[in-house]
Amino acid sequence: MQPIAATPRCHRAISAVADLLGRLRLDFAFVGSVARSAHLGAPVAAQPIDVLALMSPEQKNSVATMANNRGFLVDREELEATEELDMVPFRFADPDGEVRIHVLVGSNALYGRMVAEGVQAPFDETTLKVPRLEDFALLLQLSDDVPALTQAMASESFDRTAYNRKLAAIGLRELVIPE
Repeated sequence: MQPIAATPRCHRAISAVADLLGRLRLDFAFVGSVARSAHLGAPVAAQPIDVLALMSPEQKNSVATMANNRGFLVDREELEATEELDMVPFRFADPDGEVRIHVLVGSNALYGRMVAEGVQAPFDETTLKVPRLEDFALLLQLSDDVPALTQAMASESFDRTAYNRKLAAIGLRELVIPE
């Protein structure tokens, strides 16, 4: 696990989102570019910042309301348009430019387990939760990011057996990697 590195603008956005979701007492894990930084060493320089959070439908509205009250930019029309996607989109207002944030609602057992079994990655003086390497590899597989998937699987800490078990359990047996 590597320390999470980010451009100053993305760093401020990550810190603000972690503070927001922590104040709401949600269990969450950073995915996407933040998990990529922790597992593969690539600095977070692009957006959006994606976070997988375990929450009820009522809490989804609380995230948007509290984000708006804490200075994030929440577009109500965009929020309504993403209702069926189980996502809370908003933007972090930064002097160097806005950063898009996507809080993804962990609404199934796979995502719930992914957050619950997440691991801590160093981020400045604190830590942030990211998915385990095998779960991150699953997300890379589903997004067809073959170069990053290959890099993740080459890691000494990658557990091929656990990865294959998870693929088989969710009905993706055709993606199992031969031992």
